Amino acid sequence: MGMFTLDQLHAAGTLVHRYIQPTLQYNWPLLCERTGCDVWVKHENHTPTGAFKVRGGIVYLDNYVRSKDGTNGLITATTGNHGQSIPWAARLHDVPVTIYVPKGNSPEKNASMHALGAELVEHGADFDEAWPASEKAAADRDLHFVKSFHELLVKGVSTYALELFSAHDDLDTVYVPVGMGSGICGMISVRDALGLKTKIVGVVAEQAPAIAQSFAAKRPVSSNSSATFAAGVACRNPVAEAVEVICAGAERIVQVSETEIADAMRAYFHDTHNAAEGAGAAPLAALMQEKDTMKGRKVGVILCGGNVDGPAFATVLKGGIPTRA
Repeated sequence: MGMFTLDQLHAAGTLVHRYIQPTLQYNWPLLCERTGCDVWVKHENHTPTGAFKVRGGIVYLDNYVRSKDGTNGLITATTGNHGQSIPWAARLHDVPVTIYVPKGNSPEKNASMHALGAELVEHGADFDEAWPASEKAAADRDLHFVKSFHELLVKGVSTYALELFSAHDDLDTVYVPVGMGSGICGMISVRDALGLKTKIVGVVAEQAPAIAQSFAAKRPVSSNSSATFAAGVACRNPVAEAVEVICAGAERIVQVSETEIADAMRAYFHDTHNAAEGAGAAPLAALMQEKDTMKGRKVGVILCGGNVDGPAFATVLKGGIPTRA
C-alpha cells in the first residue's frame, strides 16, 4: 500500500495548486514512433524550478510555518533540484535557507539556488558527504534540518502523479526515475489510493545501482558508486522507508547506461524540443531499452526535470557523454 489516503493526496494537490499550475502530459508522435508505444510524457520540467521537487517544498514549508518550531530557518543538502524547491517555497513565507552542495556542483543549479535567496556552502565530494555536514550545521546554528526524503516531501511531489492519473487512468506502465525515492513513492501511493492496476517501473543509472540492489535484496543496500552524470539518480545510501515502499509497490527496477541516458536526452530534444536533464531522460532511456517487450502499450514516462547545464547539454547534442549534467 502507498503512504497516503486519497483525501490526503487531494488536500496536497489543493495546496500545491495554490502556488503553481498543474503540469501537462503530452503524447508526442515522434516519441511514439521511436518507442512503438502510446507514450505520454509528464512534463515536470515545466514547473517554476524546472523540476518536480518544488511540489514537495511547498507542502514542507507550509507545515514548517504552521508548526512554529522556533528555529532560525532551514538547512538542507542537495545537488540541485531539492535545493531549488526548498528556497522557492521558503520565499513565500520569508524563511531563510542554507544549502550545502558538494564541491564541483552544477554552476547553473548553484546560481539558481543563490538567485532564490539561499546561502550556499560547498562541502564534500558528493551528496553523501554534503548532507552529514549540513545536519551538523543545523545543530550548531539552531536551524531546521530538511531531509532529502521525508513524508511531507513525498506528499507534495505525489501531486504530479495525481494529475497524471486523473488525466490517464488507463496507463499500462509508468517509468519513474529513482534517486532518494520521493517521486516513485509518490507515484506508488497515488496508484494504490486510486485502486489502479498500472505497473510502476523504477529507473536508475548503472553507475549508481544502490536502489536496484536494494530492490533485489528487499532491504537497503548501499553502494560505493554514484558516478553517473545524471545527478538526480546518483544515490549511494538508500533510505529504508523509501526502499520499503518501492519493494512493495514497484514492478521492477531498470538500470540504464550513461550512453542510454544521453541517447534519451537527444531523443527528447529531437522529438519534442525539450531539454531533459540526465535523471529526467532516464525513464525514456528505460522504455527505449525495453521497447520490444512494451510495444503497443500505453505508457507514461516522467520527465522529472530539465535542469541540465549548457556545456553538458552541448556535449550530449554533439553525440558525447558529459562528466556531469
